[in-house]
Amino acid sequence: MPGPVLPYGRQTIEDDDIAAVVEALRADFLTTGPTVAAFEAAFAETVGARHAVACANGTAALHLAMLALDVQPGEAVIVPSITFLATANCARYVGAEVVFADVDPHSGLMTPETLAEALARVGGRKLRAVLPVHLRGDTVNLPELAALAGGAGAVLVEDAPHALGSTMSFGNVAERAGDARHSAMATFSFHPVKTIATGEGGMVTTNDAGLAERLRTVRSHGMTRPADADPWVYEMAEPGFNYRLPDILCALGLSQLKKLPRFAARRRALAAAYETALAPLAPIVRIAARPAWSDPVLHLMCVLIDFQAAGVSRRSVVDALRERGVGTQVHYIPVHTQPYYRERYGALDLPGANAWYDRCLSLPLYPGMADEDVGRVAAALRAVLGR
Repeated sequence: MPGPVLPYGRQTIEDDDIAAVVEALRADFLTTGPTVAAFEAAFAETVGARHAVACANGTAALHLAMLALDVQPGEAVIVPSITFLATANCARYVGAEVVFADVDPHSGLMTPETLAEALARVGGRKLRAVLPVHLRGDTVNLPELAALAGGAGAVLVEDAPHALGSTMSFGNVAERAGDARHSAMATFSFHPVKTIATGEGGMVTTNDAGLAERLRTVRSHGMTRPADADPWVYEMAEPGFNYRLPDILCALGLSQLKKLPRFAARRRALAAAYETALAPLAPIVRIAARPAWSDPVLHLMCVLIDFQAAGVSRRSVVDALRERGVGTQVHYIPVHTQPYYRERYGALDLPGANAWYDRCLSLPLYPGMADEDVGRVAAALRAVLGR
């Protein structure tokens, strides 16, 4: 009989995390207190950015980024089709139009070639931003994407919830995901399956002090406090949102952030074990391609399975794996095929995104997995595929 079902992802919460939250609960501030600033400062130092602004969740982080850039209705924002809904939806929240870019079918990432093709479809609209996604933890080619975006009069906003701890090297220069060296901002999520968890929570990093101040204003109702005014006085030049992250969750985030080196090392070790364990299943099963410049801390263990060659459907594989105690997920359904976007923009031919979706499956990956769990997953997949 199989053991408990291994989920595709899971938080790691330990006694010191619980103690940190209890301490925050006993403190004077449950929200808008000093722990928020402490978490922001520690996060900025961790990723190498000058500023970090905490917020309610990763979707709020993307929305705040659009607001901080003052993206206007009718302007264009380019996003890859292989991503979570929020990457595209954040543009619609401010009335902008989404232009979907295709992806590399083997890595799922936006590339300079797929961005160039999307740029050709912007038409007469003003392009304001390009939102590449660091999928799984692997990073996109930031310098080339930034050059293309800049040439079109736009900036990059990195959608980086999968990539906390990931590093990359361009021209022998070591960089960290979220350092915003090539982008206006980078956004993160602390959902339970992400590399660190706050339950719900998000962060925006930037090296631009003006953008950081704008992010802080719009995350808290648009309120500002004039200098030398009475202490109760505040002003609102425009409506903002209640996108604050409370001290209770920031306390958990601070505790989790201290564990990032351990979590990263464990995820890398598990990923290496998967490479060995799944190698005999090639070419039916291949791990998603890793760009040469990327040294990821994988959030997702994405494999590409040739279901047709194996003579099985993805649904049958998912069901059979679950019967053997292995949970899976699909990342992602191409956003351009969603009913809302299909109705708004019509049918799009993005062959890379379609090819990725046809083959992708995410296997369990999280720090709490035991070494033998990787072998258990690989053995179950071999049995299900008849290999």
